[in-house]
Amino acid sequence: MSAERPTLPPVRLHTEAELARDALAAPLLARAVRLARWAGPETRVGAGGELVEEQLPAAAEHLGLTADEDGAAEASEAWRLAVDTGLVDVEDPEEAAGEDAEGTAAAGENLALITGGSPQDVLSIWLDGLEAVHADATAPVFEDFADLVGEDGSIDFESLDWDPEVEAEFLDGILGNLYLLTVGDGGADAAPVPLPALAASVIVPDDMGEPTDDVLEQVSEAMMRLDDQFRVLEPIGIVEYRPLDEALLAEEGEDATPPADDEDVTRYGMVKLTPLGLYGIRARMLEAGVDAPAIGDLADKGADALLAGIAYYPETAARSEVEQWLTRRGADGAAAELLAAARGADQQAPLRRLHCQQALALVGAEAEPAVRAVLDDPELGGLARVWLAELGAADVPAPPESMIFWLAIDTIAAQLESEGDLEELQGLVEGLAGQHSGFFDEAWRVEHPATADVLEAMGRLHSDKKKAKEARKAAFKARSRTGG
Repeated sequence: MSAERPTLPPVRLHTEAELARDALAAPLLARAVRLARWAGPETRVGAGGELVEEQLPAAAEHLGLTADEDGAAEASEAWRLAVDTGLVDVEDPEEAAGEDAEGTAAAGENLALITGGSPQDVLSIWLDGLEAVHADATAPVFEDFADLVGEDGSIDFESLDWDPEVEAEFLDGILGNLYLLTVGDGGADAAPVPLPALAASVIVPDDMGEPTDDVLEQVSEAMMRLDDQFRVLEPIGIVEYRPLDEALLAEEGEDATPPADDEDVTRYGMVKLTPLGLYGIRARMLEAGVDAPAIGDLADKGADALLAGIAYYPETAARSEVEQWLTRRGADGAAAELLAAARGADQQAPLRRLHCQQALALVGAEAEPAVRAVLDDPELGGLARVWLAELGAADVPAPPESMIFWLAIDTIAAQLESEGDLEELQGLVEGLAGQHSGFFDEAWRVEHPATADVLEAMGRLHSDKKKAKEARKAAFKARSRTGG
């Protein structure tokens, strides 16, 4: 019965102000900002915009880094990010100046936005930085760059055995799975994910029982790649990463074999998306056309968009979305708007009515006049009576029998569409059928678009064989009556 659903569950993001503060605190961006402010007339850069080697010690010293190769490498990395994000503008040397000529650098336009711009400005700069770091993480490692340079000065990329699209797709798949695990496990409060499990998520086929030796070797190789990549990604602030224990490599050789069940899995690397990471990965997925909703996306939409949008949300996420919608819209008139949006005979309509009833509970007693106004409505009258009874309202008229059966079909149709817990659905089916003697003798006559589908499902779900058979017979009658 299901219509198209969101690819991913909704994520709860921090506010843009909080995320911007996190972005500015990310070690790599913070260093890039400091170097952008340090750059001046005496700063010299090479043809690719990189700091000349002679200036790296001074840059490292300015950043408080060690005066060695590691410090110089970190300073160079921060400088490249400053250039990539527009914090620094580079002026290339004149062509006539010769091969050894040096360019200059000065503060870029984006540097002023770091302190004077909006949170959105800061996040835009940070996203540019994330793109650059992502590219660095998927770049090949040059053990001996000189071997790649031909006699004519060209680089032999084919000898690298490196496909940039394949590498980017691999890392994006890993980050997508980490995002899904994080959102499904409570968002930024989710527990860290073991690196072997994350690697296996993109290597081991879903239908494979015990992984083969070949698959385990692939997982091991993926773990090593990811260990390098997460070390590159961590300074931009998207992950908290506990690296693979290097002692394992000494114990097991060049590759780390995935751990046995009784081993300390934390030695094999643990990774967790930060709140900033959730924001960044979602932004990349949206850019790629992936449906990645966030709580609050529907706050400024109409009730029809709200009920359609939360149709397949988990209960807590749906409640949060409705709360934000009510905060933005206000309670005045909200009940009438929700009830109007709940009408319909389409496939999702029962689920809209279910979420409408839950949303009305958040509106509270202010919704009572609007709810009473639909007591005689054939689609909303049953919902209205249930809501008023739960509110404890007086003078709630008893529903006609036809409305009782219609509401029963509508309720089960909503649960079938949501594909909720099977045991709960079975309990609902058996409870509704048990409340009314001769339920199936009457249910097939109900004028509801989902009657036949619901009765067929009740026949599959009911544990009593006799009742299940009655449900299937009723479903046949319903289809015969409608010609379906």
